[in-house]
Amino acid sequence: MTETSDRIEQDAARDFTGSRRTHVEFRGIKKSYDGQTLVVKDLDLSIRAGEFVTLLGPSGSGKTTILMMLAGFQPPTAGEILLDGNPIHDLPARKRGIGMVFQNYALFPHMSVGANLAFPLEVRGIRAEERRERVERALGLVRLEGFADRRPGQLSGGQQQRVAIARALVFEPSLVLMDEPLGALDRSLRDEMQYEIRHIHQALGVTIVYVTHDQQEAMVMSDRIAVLRDGIIEQLAVPEGLYEEPESAFVARFIGESNQLRGRVCAISEEGDVCDVETDGEVLSALKVGRCQVGDQVTLSIRPERIKINPAAGRYTNEVDAVVEDLTFLGEQLRIRLAACGREDFIATIPNIVGHGGLVKGDSIRIGWTVIDCRALNHEEFGL
Repeated sequence: MTETSDRIEQDAARDFTGSRRTHVEFRGIKKSYDGQTLVVKDLDLSIRAGEFVTLLGPSGSGKTTILMMLAGFQPPTAGEILLDGNPIHDLPARKRGIGMVFQNYALFPHMSVGANLAFPLEVRGIRAEERRERVERALGLVRLEGFADRRPGQLSGGQQQRVAIARALVFEPSLVLMDEPLGALDRSLRDEMQYEIRHIHQALGVTIVYVTHDQQEAMVMSDRIAVLRDGIIEQLAVPEGLYEEPESAFVARFIGESNQLRGRVCAISEEGDVCDVETDGEVLSALKVGRCQVGDQVTLSIRPERIKINPAAGRYTNEVDAVVEDLTFLGEQLRIRLAACGREDFIATIPNIVGHGGLVKGDSIRIGWTVIDCRALNHEEFGL
C-alpha cells in the first residue's frame, strides 16, 4: 500500500469512526417503479452523525431516488432504512423531522421571507416568541439579517436559495437532505454557495445528505462521496481518495479528467502490486488495482496533470514519444492535446508560467509519468 493510501485511510478512520454514532443506515435497499427494472440495487450505506455525504453520479444513476426514499416521499421496494437505529418505513415524511432543500427553492411566493421560515415552526406548534427568535437565528446563519419582510420574488436566485436553506434548518433538524440545490444558479453563485453550505455544516454539525451530478460541488463540500452508476455505489471514499485512488475506470473518468488506455498485462511484479501492460506497441508500468493476471485486458488511467513534458531522459519509468496536436489556454494552466500511445486525444496539463517551453502545434516531444500515477484498473469498454 502506498504512503498516500495509508494517509487517506488514517484520515478517514479518524473522521468517521470512534464515538460518532450511525445516524442513517440503508440495508439492502432496492427500488423499482415498474416492478421489473431496479433503479437502486442492493444499497448498503451507513452515514454517521454530523457527516456530510454526497451522492454523486450521472442522470439516471439512482441518487435522487435514494434521497426521496430517505425523505419518505418514495417507499423502498425491498430492504430497510434506519434513522438512529430505528426503522422508518412506516413513518410518513412529515414525522421524520428531516430538513429538505430542493433545486427550485419551493418557497411560498405570497408569503414574506419571515413567514416562509416561520411556517415549519407553526406546523410543529412552536409558540410565537420562540418562532421569531428561531427565524432571526436562521436568517443570521445564512447572512440575510433584515430580509424577513421581503417576498421571495424580490430576492436574487442566490438569496432565495439561502432562504430555502434557512427554512430547512429553522426547526433544528439533525438531518438535512439537499437535492441539487445549486443547479439553478450560475457558476459564480454556485461557487459562493458551495462554501456557504460548507460553512453552515461546520457551524451546526448537522448530518447532510447531498445529491449532485457536479463533481466540483461534491469535492468541495463532502466528508465522503458515494459515486453511483446504474443504481449501485461504484466507490465510497473521502474526496482525495476518490481522485487519487479510483477503483474503477468509471470513477477515474467521472472524478476529474483521466487519460485511459486499453492494454494487456504482460508481467506482474513479485510483490504483486505493479504490472507491465502492453498498449499500442508501448510497455507501461502501473499500479495493479483490479484483479488481473498475465494476459488479461486492463484499463490504464493517468491524470493529465501528472504528465511531465520533455523530462530528463530516464527520469520516469514510463516515457513515450508524443506529438502536440493542440493547445488550449485555460488561465492558470495550459491543456495540451497529444498524439501518444495510439491515441490522438491524450491530454496533459501544465501550469501557465513564464518559460513553460513555448510548445506549438506539431512539436515532437517526450512525455513521462511515474508508476504510482498510472493505475491498472479492471477493463471497461469506454468508446475508444
